[in-house]
Amino acid sequence: MSGMASAPPARDHRLDDLRSRVGDALRIDPVELDRLSRDASRVERAGRPFGAVVARDARDVAAALSWATRHGVPVSVRGAGTGFAGGAVAYDGGIVVSLERLTRILGVDEGNRLIDVEAGVVTAGVDRAAAAHGLMYAPDPASLEQSTIGGNIATNAGGLRCLKYGVTLESVAALEVVLPTGEIVELGSRTRKNAVGLSLAQLMVGSEGVLGVVTRATLRLHPRPEGEPVTFRASFSALETAGIAVEAVSSAPVVPEILELMDRATVAAVRRRFPESVEIGECAALLVGRIVGPTAQQDARRLEGVLRRAGADEVAFATGDGLLDARRLSSRALTAEGLRVSSDVAVPVSRLAEMFARIERIEAETGVRIPTFAHAGDGNLHPSVIVGRGDRERDDGIRDAATRDAEDAAEERARAEHVLELVTRAALELGGTASGEHGVGSLKLHALEQQLSPEVRALQERVKRAFDPAGILSPGRAI
Repeated sequence: MSGMASAPPARDHRLDDLRSRVGDALRIDPVELDRLSRDASRVERAGRPFGAVVARDARDVAAALSWATRHGVPVSVRGAGTGFAGGAVAYDGGIVVSLERLTRILGVDEGNRLIDVEAGVVTAGVDRAAAAHGLMYAPDPASLEQSTIGGNIATNAGGLRCLKYGVTLESVAALEVVLPTGEIVELGSRTRKNAVGLSLAQLMVGSEGVLGVVTRATLRLHPRPEGEPVTFRASFSALETAGIAVEAVSSAPVVPEILELMDRATVAAVRRRFPESVEIGECAALLVGRIVGPTAQQDARRLEGVLRRAGADEVAFATGDGLLDARRLSSRALTAEGLRVSSDVAVPVSRLAEMFARIERIEAETGVRIPTFAHAGDGNLHPSVIVGRGDRERDDGIRDAATRDAEDAAEERARAEHVLELVTRAALELGGTASGEHGVGSLKLHALEQQLSPEVRALQERVKRAFDPAGILSPGRAI
C-alpha cells in the first residue's frame, strides 16, 4: 500500500551486550571510529568497524575480548596508531580496542632499576620519568614522542640506541596481559633471573597482538651515561666502503651508542630540504653516531683510527648532538620529496656492504631511485621509493603529478611496491629478514612464505590457537 512507512532496521543486540559490559568506554560515533580505524601504514581499512572500546583499565579490555570471543567478532588493537605495517587497521564489522587512555606511570623502582607503566604511556615519557631518578629507558624508536609502550612491545621496536642496549625485548621484565578469552594474566618477574616455566612474557614481545593484549609493563632501566657524549660523522666516496666501515666499527672494542648510515640520495635530500639546518658536503655515504660514557673522548680518538683505516674520506667529532641532525632529518627530507613507499629489512652486519651493493644493482636494473638510511650497527635498513612529486625531479618522461589520473598513480605505486619486493628478496638471500622492527602486520604477509618454512608457520599457528582458540584477535595478521 502506497505511503506505508518502512519498518525500522532490526536492533543489533550485540551492541547492547557490549555496552552493558564496558559502559561509556564504547564508541560508535562515525568520526571517532574513523580516527581509531587507521594507523600510519599505507594499508587501507577494508570497511567500518562495529564499534570501538577506548579502555579505561584492563577490565575493559577483558570485557571487550570476552564479548568478541562469544560473538566471533574480529578485534584490532590500537595504541597511538604509529605503526607502519597495518597491524592496527580496523576490520569491517569488527571492534577496535584502544589503549590510548592507559597512560599512568605507576612507579619507579630505583633499587632494581625497573619502571611500571600502563600500555598507553608514550615511549619518551618513560625515559623522562626514569631520568628524574638518574636512570634511562634505552629503546628509542623514531616515533618515541608519539608511539606507546604497548605498541613498542607488540612490534619489538628498536631505535637508534639499540646497538648498545638492545631492542625492546631486552628491556621487558614482566607484563600484564589480557587473553582473548578475557583472562588477565601476569607474565615474567621482577628478578634478573627466572628459570621457572616457559618465557611467556618474552613470547608476547613482537607477537604483534595476535596472542594477547598487553595492558601493563614492568621495564628494565639503565644508569644514564656519565660525562659529555661525543658525536661523530664520517663521509665516504663509495657506499660499499661505508658498509665495510660499519663492519669494522662493529668488530672494534669501542661500542658506539648510535651508529647510523645514509646513502647518497638521502644525503642529497637532506641538503636540499634543510640547507640551513645541516651543513654536510656531497658524498656517496654518511656514517653518523654517538659515543657515551666517561671515556667518550678517548674512545672517539680510537674510533677515528678505525674509520680512517676502513676508508673514510673525512671524520669529524663534536660534543652535543649536532652531528646527528642529518640522520634525524632524513625521514622528513625524503617525505618532503614526495610520497614515500618505504620498507624495513635487516641483514647480518657483516653483509651490510653486500646489501647496499644489491640495492644499487636494483636501482640500475629498474631505473628507480631507492634512497636508503639504516640503523647500521644492527644491519636494519629503511629503503624507500619516492612516488609522486619526487618522481617529477627525474628526467624520465613521467608527466607532472597534477595531470596524472588515478590509474597512473596506481601504476606508479605498484611499481614502487615491486621494487621494494626485490629489495626484500635480496635481504632474504643474504640471510636477513623481511622486517627488522616494523613487524609483519597485514602489509608483509606475503613475505612469510619466503622467510619461514611451512613447518615453522604451522607451529606459529598452533601457538596462536592455544592462546586464541576462537581466532578473534588480529586474525590474518603477523603470522
